[in-house]
Amino acid sequence: MPCLLVIIGLIIPRVTLFFMWLVGYTSTAFQSYLWPLLGFFFMPYTTCAYAIGMNANGGFHGWSLILLILGVLFDFGNHGGGGRAWRHRDVRVNYSIK
Repeated sequence: MPCLLVIIGLIIPRVTLFFMWLVGYTSTAFQSYLWPLLGFFFMPYTTCAYAIGMNANGGFHGWSLILLILGVLFDFGNHGGGGRAWRHRDVRVNYSIK
């Protein structure tokens, strides 16, 4: 089951995070609902990795630490890729006043 969540999480992290919340998987990893909610909007990969690491090992050592680092890198890459696409878009709008 955790392997299936990881595979789905790489494809659609927000849907996976929603299902983790729905079945109560995030409630054992987080003490409040604020952090999973913020993670849902800003860093979904990291939030999924944190929940898996806390539930599987109770902390971060070994593979769960690597999973958390990969989650952070995926989130930064996801945010950075959107910014790069925004800068390199083809703008063909004419702003001249007639």
